[in-house]
Amino acid sequence: MTTAAPAAPGAGRLGRLRAGLRVGAAAGGEGPSCLYVGPIETASQEMLEALYHQARDSYYSGQPLIVDDMFDKVELKLRVYGSPSVVKYPRCSLKRQSTYADAEEDQSMFMALSSIWMLLLLFGTSAFLVPSLCILSLTFGDAFGARYLLYGAKSFDGITRVNDMVLIGLGYLIGYPIASASVGALQGLLANNLVALKGSCPNCGEQVFAFVKTDNSIKAPHRAECHVCGCPLEYRTKVERSLSGPRRTWVHGRVYLVKQGHPRKRKWLKD
Repeated sequence: MTTAAPAAPGAGRLGRLRAGLRVGAAAGGEGPSCLYVGPIETASQEMLEALYHQARDSYYSGQPLIVDDMFDKVELKLRVYGSPSVVKYPRCSLKRQSTYADAEEDQSMFMALSSIWMLLLLFGTSAFLVPSLCILSLTFGDAFGARYLLYGAKSFDGITRVNDMVLIGLGYLIGYPIASASVGALQGLLANNLVALKGSCPNCGEQVFAFVKTDNSIKAPHRAECHVCGCPLEYRTKVERSLSGPRRTWVHGRVYLVKQGHPRKRKWLKD
C-alpha cells in the first residue's frame, strides 16, 4: 500500500490562485457585455442613452462593445428623441477638409411659416370671394338680397358702379394670386418637401436656421449666410424613414462652412 506524499506548505492556496486566474482569463476572453435594449426603433430614450454612454466609454477605453453601424443607429435615434447626450459642437471633416456642424429640424419655425401661409390664404380667399359675391348680386339683382343688405334702398349711379368694378378687379388681381401661392406652399409643407433646419454656425458658433427643400430631384445643396459673422454656409439634408412614431420621415443634416476662393476674401470672425 502506497502512501501519498505530504503536500507542500501553501500548495492548496497556490492551486486556488491558479484556478482563479484561469476563471478570470476565461471571463476576459468572452469580452465585455452591453445593455440589451431590444429593437432600436422601439427602445426608450433612457435605455438608448445608457447604451450610448456605455458604448462610447468602452470605445475610448479600447474595447468597443458594438459595431459602428449600430452605434450610428443608436445616435440617430437619440437625435430623433432630441436627447442632449448626442449634441456635438462644430468640428472638422478630414474627408471634405471643411468645418461643419449638425443640423436638426426646427418645428417652431415650421409652425410659424405654416401660420403665416394660413393667414395669407385667408386674406387671399376673402379678397377673391367678396368680389365674386358682388358680381352675383349685380347679375341677379336682389335675388339674394345682397344689394339691399349692403347698400340699403339707394340706387346705383354711374360712379358707384365704376367703383364697384374697380374693387372687383382689384380683388381678382390681388386675392387670386395670393390664394394660389398659399395653397401651393401649404401643399409643399404638408408633403414634407420644405423643412426648417437649425444648427450652429461652424465659424462663430451662433445658432442659424434656413428653410431647405428635401426634393430628391434637387441635387444642389442650399446655400445661405450666417446672420452674425456673414460666412457662407451650405446646408445638406438627409431624409430618414421612421418605423415608429406619428411621422413617417425625419429630416436632419449638416451645416458646412463654404471655402472662399482667395484667403483675403474669407470672412472670419474677428477676435
